[in-house]
Amino acid sequence: MSLLRSMLFTVILFASVVPASIFIVLARLFGYRASYWANSLWTRSVVWLCRVICGLDYAVEGQDNIPDRASVVFMKHSSTYETIVQVVMFPRQTWVLKRELMWAPFVGWALLPLRAIAINRGAHRAAVQQVIDQGKQRLADGTWVMIFPEGTRMQPGHSRPYGISGTLLAQEFGCLLVPVAHNAGDFWPRRGLRKRSGTVQFCVGPPVDPSGRNPREVNAELQNWVETKVAEIRRASGHE
Repeated sequence: MSLLRSMLFTVILFASVVPASIFIVLARLFGYRASYWANSLWTRSVVWLCRVICGLDYAVEGQDNIPDRASVVFMKHSSTYETIVQVVMFPRQTWVLKRELMWAPFVGWALLPLRAIAINRGAHRAAVQQVIDQGKQRLADGTWVMIFPEGTRMQPGHSRPYGISGTLLAQEFGCLLVPVAHNAGDFWPRRGLRKRSGTVQFCVGPPVDPSGRNPREVNAELQNWVETKVAEIRRASGHE
């Protein structure tokens, strides 16, 4: 039954992409904030459908750690679920993502008015500079910058070195870095259709001020906190 529910949800999710993308693009006629509102409406609908159809919900610990001003967020990346829930968890935001997503019909069209930072992951230094330059523009506008520092979805229990661009951006703009750990990959795997029922635990960690520090030391501190917290969450939920 859970597989059938997951398949139903997946069909509805993919079917909703086309009208939602058109809605977001058309809303741009009324300005960026209108497009963002349209995206938020669709995102909240997806979260609600996932809860109703698949029995998958989420809880957030450490919401009081979210700063009052726009910051850079380092979020663990292990599934599609966190890419959706982050829109509900944090204030108005944009996302650092691979440029290939911009080439996808409808999805790419919707990301354009949402001011996503689309990078060529093979460009290395140029990509880092793009994140810094465009990220500072977004932050100055009060828009949060969301980064998956591993650059791709990781299997639960796995990690790889965090990218440096988010830390450099926070240093140059003078804002905080906010780490987020979760166990979404145990419920919505990166491969396969099945979404397991339950509650994904998100934990927002204490913000880190990177100013005047070695960027790689900052990254190591953030990665240590995130991966340690992920392991703790997974143990508590019986997934480790």
